[in-house]
Amino acid sequence: MNAELKTREAPLPEPALLRERIEHALARARQGGASAAEASLSASRGFNVSVRQNEIESLEFQQDRDFGLTVYLGHRKGSATTGDWSDAGLNAAVDAALAIARATGEDPCNGLADAELMAREFPDLDLDHPWDLSADAAVDLARACEAAAFAVDARIKTSEGAGVSSHRGVSAYANSHGFFAARSGSQHSLSCAVVAGEGEDLQRDYWYSNARDASRLLAPEAIGRKAGERAVARLNARKLSTRSAPVLLPPEIARGFWSHFIGAISGSALYRKATFLLDALGQPVFAPHVSLRQQPYLRGAAGSAAWDQEGVATRERTLVDAGRLEGWLLGSYSARKLGLQTTGNAGGVYNLIVSHGDLDFAGLLREMKEGLVVTELLGHGANLVTGDYSRGAAGFWVENGEIAYPVDELTIAGHLSEMFKGVVAVGKDVDALANVRTGSVLIEKMTIAGH
Repeated sequence: MNAELKTREAPLPEPALLRERIEHALARARQGGASAAEASLSASRGFNVSVRQNEIESLEFQQDRDFGLTVYLGHRKGSATTGDWSDAGLNAAVDAALAIARATGEDPCNGLADAELMAREFPDLDLDHPWDLSADAAVDLARACEAAAFAVDARIKTSEGAGVSSHRGVSAYANSHGFFAARSGSQHSLSCAVVAGEGEDLQRDYWYSNARDASRLLAPEAIGRKAGERAVARLNARKLSTRSAPVLLPPEIARGFWSHFIGAISGSALYRKATFLLDALGQPVFAPHVSLRQQPYLRGAAGSAAWDQEGVATRERTLVDAGRLEGWLLGSYSARKLGLQTTGNAGGVYNLIVSHGDLDFAGLLREMKEGLVVTELLGHGANLVTGDYSRGAAGFWVENGEIAYPVDELTIAGHLSEMFKGVVAVGKDVDALANVRTGSVLIEKMTIAGH
């Protein structure tokens, strides 16, 4: 196998083509009677290479094109999608959207975001970094990753695979306000998962690295080594009796903790009254040392964007200041349902930055003294309506400020409001390549259900 992946790739469409296609669709919508319309186009390409037991398991190349359109007939709304960018394909999608709009009831909250809120500045956010990587080179990286895992310990019994992934895409959004903008971006990753065993005790673990710029990825040897070390460290796991104790969430787990907060302050949860934080604006929801900011203009960052999914300009925002909730995450529809204005967060949060202290991971262990480090969570046991939280877990028990032994078959439970206010510290071990930039989170107390 000596073929270059790039020889099988068609180039990504130029913004001029995206603009021409999207304007064709908007013109068709106007001709069909739409009072307003918005459309998006996206094209992406990429590859995934997987190696298992030093053999190539898969080599896949993907190429996708999508078009989505929403039309408004007054306050009636219809949407359609297609992968066909020809005149006929776009016309059919527009006609389908118009037919749906005619058949639906009116909703006074339907409509484009206000014209004066559209983004007007489009800085280069350094989001697109092609990776000139051949199929052979990708396989070599995956093999090096897997080999490093096996070299950790003779108890590494098998591999669940090492993978290399690289994707690039371009997208555009336009609406009948006359707004048009396009952006391109890339995402690359390396990963490895292995199984360690002693007798009938088998433990699986993994590690990974992802970045927009492949030069920022961890070395494959480092990823494989960490995957192997994590798997071996889980051998001879013990059970725990049920107790209350501090819980420490490393960054890769803590991102999910913050995502529950993001979901609870999002517009759809608010107007449906499906969040336990419904009346919390202006109130303390976290410990006083916790602050959360959105910073959408960080160069090269995972969540950077100058406009949201409705073309509204994004902006730096303080969501939590000294523990107090300062604002919601709203798109135009949810804002109108609430009698408010969009915050430019259609599509979610754009680079959530969690404040942190001076302690590294080892320092947080010493601060905790005794408790649970969670390295794996199972299930989806967070209820944003009630705030109740219960997840299957595995990790390590800590005694005298140091990791003592692995534990598994646990459940950790609590209430999100108490967990938020019980954040004792956030570590300085921040993962700067994720959309949610957080260090490890130490929670004062949770119920740990064992046997």
